[in-house]
Amino acid sequence: MMKKRNLLLIAPLLISACDNATSATSAVVPEQRQQHSAELQNMIRQVKNNLVFVEGGNFLMGDFGKKYGPEKIQLDTEKDSKPLHKITLSSYSISKYKTTNQEYQFYLKLNGLQLKKEDNSLSQKLSDALNKLPDTPAHIDWYDAEKYCAWLGKVSGLPFALPTEAQWEYAARSRGQFFIVGTNSGVLEMDGIQRGINISGSWDREEFARKMGLSSGIYTALPVDRYPPNPLGIYDMAGNGYDWINDWYDPDYYKNSPAENPAGPEKPAYKDYEGNYTKVIRGADISGPFKGLTIARYSSKPDTDVTGDKTVRCVVNSPQPVK
Repeated sequence: MMKKRNLLLIAPLLISACDNATSATSAVVPEQRQQHSAELQNMIRQVKNNLVFVEGGNFLMGDFGKKYGPEKIQLDTEKDSKPLHKITLSSYSISKYKTTNQEYQFYLKLNGLQLKKEDNSLSQKLSDALNKLPDTPAHIDWYDAEKYCAWLGKVSGLPFALPTEAQWEYAARSRGQFFIVGTNSGVLEMDGIQRGINISGSWDREEFARKMGLSSGIYTALPVDRYPPNPLGIYDMAGNGYDWINDWYDPDYYKNSPAENPAGPEKPAYKDYEGNYTKVIRGADISGPFKGLTIARYSSKPDTDVTGDKTVRCVVNSPQPVK
């Protein structure tokens, strides 16, 4: 439970394709192996092309509103985004897009895996709708997100991983600028409260769901490139699904965070009300007013049963741009 608060591939690989992906890779005939190899190389090229190099540096991490915000008031009512503290980060690269269904389901197919089933019919119905479209974000738990980034590292030879919390915030704020949300303008732009301009509103998602024949309504995920990126060129840093973070969650972590390349607590630190240790998630489940603060911290158990609002993007922990 989260903490509450005020590719150009060869062919679409959707749920039906994953349903037939139970055979071991050793049983794949040579022709299929050759096709899979070509598809894999295409995917690796695409993933590398979609990386944004983030030059390292210093920034003030946390709720900067009282000192540097336009209204000089705290942006976040929660204590875990405080105190404001100076961080130094090494350079890295981050995916400009959330991992799509097409990418993730290709990974499943190649490894003889299947999408996880939800524990009740309503959740499964939502999950099926979210998993249907190839260019919308994949929705998975933390363990599968971590495995996916590790697999990218294995097949590409690059040090892929889930982002640290500091890496995510630094990138969302376009290298630590005082951006309230991670949009192209640093703020949410809405036409009223239900129609979005630089992010989606509830009407946008409902309209898209109807057009695509989905039953997910306002919870519908939109294509990963539907709205403008932030100035660094990174999309969906203010919504369209929470991004999983590598760090364990600790509400007091900012009080004793290392000043250089912080990576979160060394071991699980905080339990939710059900007694589960939790990981950090960042961003927002759906886009809209009062959501997507760049400095807001959330938590969720890593093996969450309902995966309808958790997404993944990976980083490459290398000080040089990926070529």
